[in-house]
Amino acid sequence: MNTTCLIVDDEKLARDLLREYLEGYPEITIVGECAKGSDAVEQINKLKPDILFLDVQMPGMNGFDVLDEIDHEPYVIFTTAYDQYAIKAFEKNAVDYLLKPLDEERFRSAVNRALKR
Repeated sequence: MNTTCLIVDDEKLARDLLREYLEGYPEITIVGECAKGSDAVEQINKLKPDILFLDVQMPGMNGFDVLDEIDHEPYVIFTTAYDQYAIKAFEKNAVDYLLKPLDEERFRSAVNRALKR
């Protein structure tokens, strides 16, 4: 079974790193990426990804605003530089909360957790 994911981060380097890390998962297909929360809402509702890699701080809408606006409920892995939002993320049923700079081993643990669900 193929698992789909969407990458949402306003930093191109962060999106590129996530893409690179995901190359090790042939069972995961990246269906798109977004740099803004408003674009993310549209793409999530349209593409209905299984896994969502979501930054917290973005221009316009933050990651929590995005989750409040979507109809589809993917497994969410937050990817952010801010540790103070972790409790709120888990209150939103996040699979994991990864701090930047991303650690590949920690990333793999989060992805494996999402795939098991």
